[in-house]
Order: sequence, then structure tokens, then C-alpha cells
Amino acid sequence: MPDLFADDVQTKPAEAPAANAPLADKLRPSSLDEVVGQEHLTGPDGAIGRMVAAGKLASMILWGPPGTGKTSIARLLADAVGLRFVAISAVFSGVADLKKLFAEARAAARAGQQTLLFVDEIHRFNRAQQDGFLPYVEDGTVTLVGATTENPSFELNAALLSRCQVLILRRLDHEALAELIRRAETIEDRTLPVTDEARDALIASADGDGRFLLNQVETLFSIGIEQPLGPAELSDLLHRRVPVYDKDREGHYNLISALHKAIRGSDPQAALYYLARMLVAGEEPLYILRRLTRAAVEDIGMADPNALLQCLAAKEMYDFLGSPEGEIGIAQACLYLATAPKSNATYLAQKSAWRSAKETGSLMPPMHILNAPTKLMKNVGYGKGYAYDHSTEEGFSGQNYWPEEMEPQAFYEPTERGFEARVRERLDYWNERRKELQQTDEDAG
Repeated sequence: MPDLFADDVQTKPAEAPAANAPLADKLRPSSLDEVVGQEHLTGPDGAIGRMVAAGKLASMILWGPPGTGKTSIARLLADAVGLRFVAISAVFSGVADLKKLFAEARAAARAGQQTLLFVDEIHRFNRAQQDGFLPYVEDGTVTLVGATTENPSFELNAALLSRCQVLILRRLDHEALAELIRRAETIEDRTLPVTDEARDALIASADGDGRFLLNQVETLFSIGIEQPLGPAELSDLLHRRVPVYDKDREGHYNLISALHKAIRGSDPQAALYYLARMLVAGEEPLYILRRLTRAAVEDIGMADPNALLQCLAAKEMYDFLGSPEGEIGIAQACLYLATAPKSNATYLAQKSAWRSAKETGSLMPPMHILNAPTKLMKNVGYGKGYAYDHSTEEGFSGQNYWPEEMEPQAFYEPTERGFEARVRERLDYWNERRKELQQTDEDAG
């Protein structure tokens, strides 16, 4: 069931909603089995269901998208095990509020009444404020139930997380949202004035947010609609929920990760979908182009060197045309990468070479390939014996280019895919010729 904004501090038992209360308030569930879409937690085998059956709650963090029932679950948990319910919002509360609540909770505990403290948007508290919860959670002064839409791994202290279970609420699916509409129709004692196709479109427009959906339903019930609306009329009347996407939050990193992995997995359809998700949500196109360019080298590399050129050309096109015309070039680069042969040989070679460079320090290259701009350098052997490859019959001398104290290394191992297969043939030929020529030199010596 969808959340409602908690008051700054709320300790009174919930009362029946007034006749003029918002529809979402009227539909607030009265028991855990009425919560929709979270049966994996509230059912008999779920974490919450098991805790309620045992009559003992652990402190927990409810992590999930907006409008999925975090506030409702917290309130129902307190009712289910007979705890005093206190709700605050981290947006409106500070240290003084917390100190007062903890003092009241200790007084209540001495009187035999345990407290469930629900903290909405707990990630809004800074690290020091989060640390302030620790002693009161540890000694049982409060059972903490925090709600957050952000990844707790990034937003909450490790010390606080270690004392809480993290329970993940799911985005409400089509059936859960449809059930909310059915409940709204029961309360209103009338059918929503939309066609079946428009009902599906309305559910899709909510993007998994039950609260948003009920606000839309309430709007449809509150205006005079003589004939059921179709999808087009519904779209003209109502707006879609803006996708949850903060450029510095987890949603941003989830989508760019999905885009990169779809490209690596050679799925152009999925890659184009995640690209569209990011651009439609307002992502900076140049950020996406930077990531595509990285993928062109990391995941395709020498299997198709043109992949890098496609990304750079897309960047030039976007700089020249801007949005939205320039976004076509980004889409083309995305599709090129996803459909190109894949190789991470360049990426692995770079990592291996960098590691070797750090380990070998300042080894001198062999004397015969050192430049000799002065007479003194020539006299001490700089450049002596160097074979100019272009002067050889096959344009290949086969000389050794590694420091004398170091065995030749094989950082780059081409695959058998795409252009890189031809590169492998060439390297294999050169390696074999190098052995032959070096053996000839040894025999001559």
C-alpha cells in the first residue's frame, strides 16, 4: 500500500480517515495481509511475517521505490506486536527532536511500553545523526524502522546497517496496482470511468508507484466524466509519473551499468532501451558518449577498431547538432557497439602492461634501440647493431626490443573474433619469424 507523508513527529494511534480524506488515506491497509505487492515480506514465509508470528521485531531498513508501502508497513508492524508507534521525517527533524524522542521512549520503556520509531527518508540524516541512533537501538530503547528510496549501502552508516535488517520492497507490479484500483472502486461504489485499454495505460503511467496511481484515480473520480475515457483521452487529461532518476543516485548508476553490460552482451535491443531510458530521463548526452567510448575500447577494442571512431563521430555530431537531432548519432554508436565483435584483449593488455611497468621500475632498453644524438653516446654503444626494419627484405628484422634483464612478455593476446583474428595471424607469423631470425643470428655468432 502506498506511503503517505508522515507528520514531523507522530505518536497518536491512527484514527479512521475523515470522509473528505484523500483516497490514498482511505485505502490505507488495516492489517499486514492487506498490503499489496509485498507478499515476499509480509506473507507467512517472509521476514516480516515471521517476525510478527514470533511477536518480536528486529530493527530494520525498508528500502524500496516511492509509493510501495513503507509507511503503512511500519505502522502495521507496531499494531501487530503491540508497540508504541512514533513517526518522524528526517527531512523535518533534527538532533533536538531525536533527543526528545529517545527520552520519551526510555520513559515509556520504564512504564512497560516499548517503542517502534519509524524514520521516513532516513538517508537524509547525516552520518553523525545516524550514529546517534546506535546506543538506543543497541539497548532496545527503540525498535528502529527506517524507510529509504536510496541504496542503504551508499547512504547509511555501516555501523547502523550492521544493527538492522535491510528488507527490499518491490516496485508495485501490474496486478498490485490493479488491485488498488479495485479497492478504490469498492470504496467509491462505482467503476472507474475508463475503458479497459485506458485502465492498463493508467497503471503503466504510475510506473510502480501506488500513491501516484491513487492520486490519478481520485482525480478521475472527482471530475464529471460522462463516457469512459480511452487511452488518448486519458493521456490528454492526466500526466505520466516522471521516472525516478537522480543523476547522482543509484538509478543513474544502475542504468549506465545495464547499458554497458547489454552492449558487452551483444544485445542491441536492450542496449537501445537503456540508452532511451537515460536520455528520456534527462541524462547528459555527453556523459553517455563518454561511457560508450570507454566501452568501444574496453569491450570491442581491436576486434573492430572502427567502434572507437563511431563513438568519436557521434560526439562530433552531437556537438554540431545538439538535441534532439544529435541523439540519433548516439543511438547509432550504441547499436554499432552492441552489434560489433567483442574483445577485451586491449583492456587486459593495458592492465597487464601497467602492472609490469610498476614492477620492473627503471630497466634500461637494450643498447641497440637507444638513440645516439652525440658522439660520446655512439662511442659507448648507443644504437650499435640496430637493424632498420624497412631496409630488410620483408620489412621485419626480428630484433629483441626488451630490456636485457627482462624476458619478453605477452601482454596482448588477440582473440579469434573480428578484425582481431587477422591481427592474431600477423602476430603468430612475426613471433615465428622472430624465433627463426634470432636462431640464425645465434648460429652465425
